[in-house]
Formats: sequence, structure tokens, C-alpha cells
Amino acid sequence: MRNVELLLLDNVDNLGIVGDVVKVRPGYARNYLLPHGLADVPSDEKIAQLAERRKEVEAELKRIAEAQSAAASKLEGHELTLERSANDQGVLFGGVSQHDIAQALRAEGFDIDDRHVRIGMVIKRLDTYDIPIVFTKELKADIKLWVVSDRPMDLDEEAEAARASGDQADEKPRDRDFYVPEEANIDA
Repeated sequence: MRNVELLLLDNVDNLGIVGDVVKVRPGYARNYLLPHGLADVPSDEKIAQLAERRKEVEAELKRIAEAQSAAASKLEGHELTLERSANDQGVLFGGVSQHDIAQALRAEGFDIDDRHVRIGMVIKRLDTYDIPIVFTKELKADIKLWVVSDRPMDLDEEAEAARASGDQADEKPRDRDFYVPEEANIDA
């Protein structure tokens, strides 16, 4: 399959910036780049017309890269705490998404887009997490996220230790849906 050569009229993520001459598949050119006005057939006149705009875009990209580098150095080792409602087993009633994390970081003064936060899946348990913040392939920072309960937890240490080890044998047997704790004095 042959590729088509096009001149980019605007920045296209993961492809190039204004004034770049790129080779793309015909379907991508025909179905996306050309109809959206992002590219055109290259010619010397068009390349010369875009030279000034390309310089402006390169300067803007350099400024953005410097700002991201400064943000990454400030973010490295940063700790963030989010309070969420959870049951007594530590399972959240609602999850923590990358949007929630990015929003909390923006509230603390960091210039972060949602797409920079990489968690893979929504966080659904109270715990501590290492969260990667990825600006570019080379520019990354790791923060520590503490997801804590918004109320005191009613866990005793023995039940928590049994749950952590996966040992369910210490749980008290239940008679259908009715349960009377051993501490209750029924005979009185």
C-alpha cells in the first residue's frame, strides 16, 4: 500500500506540526486530514507561506515543553489526598478517575490535562497508589495518591487482619439473614 505525501496546515497529534510534509495512508488523508482542513498537497509556495506560522508554533511548543518540564520536577514525589465515601471493607461507593486526580492537581496549582494522568482503571478501594503523570514519552513524574475515607472506619484489627490474609474461617456463622452477635445477652 502506497502512502500519500501531504503538507500539514495545522498541528496534528502524533503526526507533526504546521509546515511538516508527512507521508500518511490514503484513507487517513482522504477521510480525516483533507476534509478537516488539516493538510493539503505540498508545494513550494504553500511551504513558504507557512514558514512564519511554523516559527510561531515551534516557539509555542518550546514554551509548553519548558512549562511541562518545570511542572514535572515540581510534581515528582508530590502527595495528594482525596476523601471518598466507602463501606467498612474499604470499597468506595464511587470510584476515583483520572479526571478526579487531574482536577485535584489543578486545584493545587498544577497545569495538568486529564490525559496526562495514567491510572489504567478507575480506583475503587481506600489505599495508597503510585500515579504516573506522563507529559511526553521522555517527561514523566510519579505522585503518591492517598484515597482516604470521609468518616472513621468501623474495623477492628482482627477482622482487618483476617480480611487481608484472606482467611474467612474466623467469621461468625449466620443463620439466614438474621445475626445475633455473641456479645448480646439473649437469655437475660
